[in-house]
Amino acid sequence: MSTPVLDVVVPVHNEQHTLAACVERLDGHLSHTFPYPYRITIADNASNDATWQVACRLSGAYPAVEAVRLEEKGRGRALKQVWLASDAPILAYMDVDLSTDLDALWPLVAPLMSGHSDVAIGTRLHRGARVVRGPKRELVSRCYNLLLRGTLGAAFSDAPCGFKAIRKDVADELLPLVQDPTWFFDTELLVLAERCGLRVHEVPVDWFDDPDSRVEIVSTAVDDLRGVVRLRRALSAGSLPVTDVAARVGRGRSHRGLGGQLLRFAGVGVLSTVLHLGLFTLLRTGVGSGQAANLVALLAATVANTALNRRWTFGVRGREQAVRQHLGGLALVALRGALRRSGRAGVRPRLRHGTGASGSRPRWRRCGSRGRR
Repeated sequence: MSTPVLDVVVPVHNEQHTLAACVERLDGHLSHTFPYPYRITIADNASNDATWQVACRLSGAYPAVEAVRLEEKGRGRALKQVWLASDAPILAYMDVDLSTDLDALWPLVAPLMSGHSDVAIGTRLHRGARVVRGPKRELVSRCYNLLLRGTLGAAFSDAPCGFKAIRKDVADELLPLVQDPTWFFDTELLVLAERCGLRVHEVPVDWFDDPDSRVEIVSTAVDDLRGVVRLRRALSAGSLPVTDVAARVGRGRSHRGLGGQLLRFAGVGVLSTVLHLGLFTLLRTGVGSGQAANLVALLAATVANTALNRRWTFGVRGREQAVRQHLGGLALVALRGALRRSGRAGVRPRLRHGTGASGSRPRWRRCGSRGRR
């Protein structure tokens, strides 16, 4: 076969009963709807049942199907290895249960083939999506995506959806930076893509929950939280070379739009004001001096405001400019205080001048006072 344009990876672990039906359906769909050469790669990661034997049989029966065996378990590990070794310009993956309607596959990869986007994901949280799943999974999914928005500033809407595609040149740049070998792999890849200024395209999908899903929600959620903390620390410390990757394959613009920056800036302002008032109340009770308590609380709130705006609002990472930016914030606070004091010093009590009844002797009356002098 000629070099495929699209390589669809199906990562599996102990799926001997469902693998054949999945591959047959996927191959039939691609052969009728995808007008270019394609490949279906079965990535068996450490199955201990007959999954590998089924994969080998399918590879022999279908010219477009290949099978790869990994001795270590992990969906992220399997995707990383197969994608890095692939020679196709467009890479994709989907879950073996085919919960996502295959009609969304062409809209998923078309923006990558045209060069419009760099990464494409299926989303179940778009208004145009049709989703059938239990309330427990719905709640967990939405809470997780809200967590990503609040902690990592993610702009994509549905990280866990097992229906994604990426350009090969972008994958070669991002995959060496991705550390997680399991379920957090998707989130880490998408966050890095956004931080590198890449364009993420979202496709509403029809998704039907697999009642036989073996994903352990609690353990997966714990691993995801650990991944969020690890990735957050790495981005804050500037240890990931996202700037270098952005210079090579990025679009030359930040993933944070002006509207989002304004909302985050306003939110940081509210949080720093609440922090200032809370610290002032506590310190005034303990210190006794209102001016000293206000000064300490104001300094602490200013430092917190600058740090949050650097990392959350504007996405500034690294410690090179941190000291200068914090000193600039404190200088602005000092300037504002000086202007206020000078304004108060220029205010004088207003006196009104009047004349006596005879017009010969002036009389003075203090504003707001009933007495006359």
